[in-house]
Amino acid sequence: MKNKNKSSQDELLQHELKVLAGIATSKEKYRKIVQAGIAQWIRDFQSGKIRVTTVDDLKKLIEIDLELQKDEL
Repeated sequence: MKNKNKSSQDELLQHELKVLAGIATSKEKYRKIVQAGIAQWIRDFQSGKIRVTTVDDLKKLIEIDLELQKDEL
């Protein structure tokens, strides 16, 4: 009986590890997208395509980036 419980626990742990690894990979991809968005916003701002009235877009990108980084600490 103990072996069966241990086996079930091991399978559950393996599944949880796969799920966590998938989440980490997704967060990494999302951060790259957000960072590219921030870089584009800065380029557009520096070239005059964006005026200070759209700072909220940058704020949202930064907030998303910080949220994605939370679990990395």
